[in-house]
Amino acid sequence: MTTLQAVRLRTEYMEDPLGIDKLAPRLGWTLSDAEGRRGAAQTAYRILAASSPERLAADEGDLWDSGITASASSAHIFYKGAALRSEQQVWWKVQIRDERGEWGAWSDSARWTIGLLSRGEWKGIWIGRKIGRKPTREQPLPAVYLRRRFASRAGVKRATVYATALGLYRLHLNGLRIGRDALAPEWTDYHVRVQYQTYDVTELLHEGGNALAVTLGHGWYTGYIGMYGYQKYGMDPSFLLQLNIEYEDGTTQSVCTDESWRVSYGPIVAADIQMGETHDARLAEPEWQEPAFDDTAWSPATHMYDYRGMVVPQMSPPIRVTQELAPAEVKLLSEGRALVDMGQMTSGYLRVVFEAAQGVQYTLRYAEALDERGELYTANLRYARQTDAYICAGDGRETFEPLFTYHGYRYVEISGGPAPKPEDIVGVVVHSALPEAGSLETSDPLVNRLLSNIRWTQRANYMSVPTDCPQRDERHGWTGDAQIFARTAAYNMDVSAFLAKWLTDLDDGQRPTGAYTDFAPFIFGPKTEFDNDFTYTHTASSGWADAPPIIAKLLHELYGDREVLRRHYPALKRWMAFNETLYPDGIRRDAPQYGDWLSLPERPYEEAKAELGWLIDSLSTTPYDVFGTAYYANGAAIMADIARELGEHADAERYGALYGRIKAAFAREFVAEDGRIKGDTQTVYAMALAWDLLPPERREAAMARLTGKVESAGVMAATGFHGTRLLMDVLSDEGREDLAFGLLTRKAYPSWLYSVLQGATTIWERWDGWTEERGFQRPGMNSLCHYAFGAVGEWIYKHVGGIAPDPAAPGFGRAIIRPRPLGGFTWARCGYDSIRGRYEVDWRLADSGTLELAVTVPAGGEAIVYVSADAGTAVLESGASAAEAEGVEARGRLGDCETYRVASGRYLFTSQWHPQGGSQP
Repeated sequence: MTTLQAVRLRTEYMEDPLGIDKLAPRLGWTLSDAEGRRGAAQTAYRILAASSPERLAADEGDLWDSGITASASSAHIFYKGAALRSEQQVWWKVQIRDERGEWGAWSDSARWTIGLLSRGEWKGIWIGRKIGRKPTREQPLPAVYLRRRFASRAGVKRATVYATALGLYRLHLNGLRIGRDALAPEWTDYHVRVQYQTYDVTELLHEGGNALAVTLGHGWYTGYIGMYGYQKYGMDPSFLLQLNIEYEDGTTQSVCTDESWRVSYGPIVAADIQMGETHDARLAEPEWQEPAFDDTAWSPATHMYDYRGMVVPQMSPPIRVTQELAPAEVKLLSEGRALVDMGQMTSGYLRVVFEAAQGVQYTLRYAEALDERGELYTANLRYARQTDAYICAGDGRETFEPLFTYHGYRYVEISGGPAPKPEDIVGVVVHSALPEAGSLETSDPLVNRLLSNIRWTQRANYMSVPTDCPQRDERHGWTGDAQIFARTAAYNMDVSAFLAKWLTDLDDGQRPTGAYTDFAPFIFGPKTEFDNDFTYTHTASSGWADAPPIIAKLLHELYGDREVLRRHYPALKRWMAFNETLYPDGIRRDAPQYGDWLSLPERPYEEAKAELGWLIDSLSTTPYDVFGTAYYANGAAIMADIARELGEHADAERYGALYGRIKAAFAREFVAEDGRIKGDTQTVYAMALAWDLLPPERREAAMARLTGKVESAGVMAATGFHGTRLLMDVLSDEGREDLAFGLLTRKAYPSWLYSVLQGATTIWERWDGWTEERGFQRPGMNSLCHYAFGAVGEWIYKHVGGIAPDPAAPGFGRAIIRPRPLGGFTWARCGYDSIRGRYEVDWRLADSGTLELAVTVPAGGEAIVYVSADAGTAVLESGASAAEAEGVEARGRLGDCETYRVASGRYLFTSQWHPQGGSQP
């Protein structure tokens, strides 16, 4: 019989992180139990942490031996060993005792290192080159090339590079690329902080001559920032590096950025994230990254201004190339012009091999879609060019791959010279390399395509921050979109460190008043490329600025992270104080705002406008005061939960009372005696029902009004970003799963499957991004890769896949397993890698009505399983009565399900199930 072993060891959510700044980092692991034994659980652990792998292999924890610690915890365990210092290396492993008292084998070893903890430990200066001109849309600024020769001795024990830039950098040592990160350092509010990266380069050093070589781009720092123009943080990029070498004899050496570095321009003559990159191969200097290169013609590097913000380590997964795609089709449009269809909307760029005479210029134009003539549809890109260019050196086969840009695209037009061969074209997929977490496949191929579209949309938009779109001149971390989609995102990928980083961005943008901003990192001021439009200050908008407490609670519920609550609690309290000051009567009267963005009119717009005036807009038909007050109440309830979790009992009581006052004000101001709510949209009812804002005696009438509106529209959702997510859960929770499944599987416009049937490979920003009757929506706001409406993914995972967290057991200590064999679905397979381990559900409904439900619960976890069953029929587990099965505790009938509490292990439930009409809540 096997014992438990710890696997997937993590430090601050990451595997083997280098250069962190936590002196007491949190450690975690998952449990491996090859047998799937029922009831397998951890009862104790022992952690060893050592200063060398040799000591760890000898079971010598010279930094920390936790001793036998009686605990079922396998996440967020603080290191409590010897004090750590800058550049400290730590190797660690863990051993587990199971529920039978047996100890498993030691885990494989893991590692973390500490970075440079003090600004005073950075010995170098910021270097670069002052370019001396302003960038334009057609002509972004060139990249800057830097290099430095240095010598090292034999006997190198360890060599570590710490590097960052105000801009972007690509680093080489002796001609070899260092690391696999793309677009580093990633986007932060540079007024506050910039992130540095840490690389182990021990194996890359040569005895004798070496060379560091850097290509320096502009990125978010000096490049174009969506709608706001260029150079919003600074005028020129600059670079900071420190290479620390430790020799076997105990001596050390540091190579830093200083004025001995050499600088030049090179073949990247223009580079911008949104506009694109131009590479003139005729300007290339072969082997410029090598030690032997003669750089006497280069100039001394410029000593740039010192950076006045914080220099901090990156503590989240980096942007990287995650996969490569072959074109689905390459079509010749005319002489010297080819159209590449990748078959999938994605983020990144093409890598292409060209073969043409010297001076031939190829142009690559990227777009999401084709117009009615079969040409690129680029009107919706607005100011972004999404255009790369390559000028051939004439040296035969030449490979072009841009460094400092990315595009949102499916189609690429290549023009200017002989068309490249299809096999010489590769789609390079680039995004934040978050670990994949969930998987779901169903009996409905259209829903499977929808799930794929959701995942691809997330990939394209999780680019250092959760952006709204990857193609047009925006690409901001819009808070409303992100918080709506966050739970779906967490099913698809492990978003723990990614969203924790973004919460810091939100705190950095928080105004002195306590107001959060509508996107982060935040850019203040008018939209310079849109006639200095300043209609919105992009601050404190309902549903958007409400994101931080929602995200913080999510991280606690899904990953069990109390520290993220504690770290951001002061900022969250300032946000609530801001609202209490502005809205003392509990009603948020903040207009104009976004509201239930991109909802559809449920009655003639002119009629609604005449009644509600400036409280609605053509893009949001739910009144702003109803919308804002509902979000205010929800925020107060979340803050009460957070305060209770942190033991802040007085605050919990105060926020709970605030929620009560807002709820009463909501009912008094907006809810009629017959249950009708001001605005009378699907969204007002979904919000009020989801967040318990109605007097009990009016709840049934409000639900009837909501279902009547959905049914009278032909089982159609008219909700926008916010209402749609809430609508599906409300219908399910209130006994109308038939309507929720009807909305999911609806094929006519507007619906999720309508876009799938039109060939979409990602989620559209609008229900009517393209329709058969009208074609494309207005180009000013018509992204075809926008994840907000993809928030339905959460509902599909919960109700079709059947896996959901239990909020009463944070960190997936317990899961709710409740797949619903409705809506014509006959099977589904779902898996989710939680912080606790992998939960799996596999169900199948036969024509005879026999339902088989296979469930896997990870070691140390448990689940409440809902088995859909006809009343009065038996439920079996592995062929015997479920109530008597090992590891199963019967909990009685709830609605149309028999419920069971199960320990870890594998189970197979069988029942008879013949659904009738709706469902029972």
